[in-house]
Amino acid sequence: LYGSLTENELTTTIIQLLKDRKINEFQKIVDECQPWDLAQQYEHLPNKHRNKFLLYLSIDQLTDLIGELEKEEQLEVIHKLGVEKSTKVLDLMENDDLAMMLADLSPEESENSICEMKREESVIVQNMMRYPPETAGRIMNNRYVWIPIQYTVQDAVDKLKHFAELAEYLNYLYIIDDKRKLLGVVSYKDLLLSEPDTKMEDIMYSRVVKADVYTDQEEVAKLIGRYDFVTLPIIDENDTLAGVITVDDVLDVVIQEANEDIEKLSASGKAIDFNTKPLIAAYRRLPWLILLLFIGLVSGSIISEFEATLEQVVALAFFMPMIAGMTGNTGTQSLAVVVRGLISEDLTVKQVIRLISRELWVGIMIGVICGILIAIIAYMWMGSIYLGLVVGSSLLVTLIIGTLAGTIIPLILYKLNIDPAIASGPLITTVNDILSLLIYFGIATTFITKLI
Repeated sequence: LYGSLTENELTTTIIQLLKDRKINEFQKIVDECQPWDLAQQYEHLPNKHRNKFLLYLSIDQLTDLIGELEKEEQLEVIHKLGVEKSTKVLDLMENDDLAMMLADLSPEESENSICEMKREESVIVQNMMRYPPETAGRIMNNRYVWIPIQYTVQDAVDKLKHFAELAEYLNYLYIIDDKRKLLGVVSYKDLLLSEPDTKMEDIMYSRVVKADVYTDQEEVAKLIGRYDFVTLPIIDENDTLAGVITVDDVLDVVIQEANEDIEKLSASGKAIDFNTKPLIAAYRRLPWLILLLFIGLVSGSIISEFEATLEQVVALAFFMPMIAGMTGNTGTQSLAVVVRGLISEDLTVKQVIRLISRELWVGIMIGVICGILIAIIAYMWMGSIYLGLVVGSSLLVTLIIGTLAGTIIPLILYKLNIDPAIASGPLITTVNDILSLLIYFGIATTFITKLI
């Protein structure tokens, strides 16, 4: 009945049902909504309807809703629910989502929330919160099925049926010994195709791809992407099975890390989005821009040093912005390629040499083509072949240097264990501006007698 409604029509319908207190029809709609759609409807509702919307949702629906909201809105909903409902929701939430949410509360609020939860769930969450942020231990969850090594296939199937609702994914079963050490993994497919009396140790894979609780979340994402896994087992410092990380958690990590890299590449500061207030956004951008402002003064001093050259050949000023701009553009392009590659590749010396060599040839080819084009334009405009040669050769050299700078700087930072994305686009552009002006006016001064 409601499947053909657009998002706006659905919101309008929900508001009307809330006004008319038609709970049964409201439930028919939300039962058909995916968790993300439910969260979108909540966000689109005017504030005056949000409390009633939450009141009509079941505990399971509230749990789904909170899992899809941003952190600020999660906390807002938890506060609106009251102690009794919020405690039930916290018990049902995925442990990794819960740990991240509680980390944003004040110590007192976090402690109060944990105290109200079931003891078993609260212990798990507290253990997760002791791991550093952005590590496997912080984003793992305990919604998985483990099987003792002595079990048969039939025993495993019986246990799987019993815990099916608790497990987030049923693709893999993890085989452990008496001390909970991870011994192997069995796929759900292998379980179905095996005879009921087959021992688990006879069908398990003993070479398990895994990560420990302190592994960086980016490395976990690489592992899951590399092996096309749906879940990845996580072991603690005692080599015991501590939890699993699922592919949906990894997607969140990839998006988070990509956003962080984009923020650094653009030197826009961290945590700036559509909802950030102007004063805060300006405050977070200013440090980079002030730094680049002073570096940019070097460009002005270079121009003043070559003032005599400019006075004698005024036409050089026309091509100056183009030379600097093109150099910065190629450097930023190379920087983006390198940063993106470092996310998915573990670089070796051979790969680094091959990458630099490739970018060198890219710079040469781009430089030759653009240099010839601008040389022809300069000649046709001023009728001076020497002006064309100066502008064309300057662009050739600066494009090669700009491409190499955008490649080598992030690689050096990566080698020094500094996030390469910190070599932001504006910084590369400013440095390349300085180099390009030095080369441009240097070549022009060398041929000044031919240009006059």
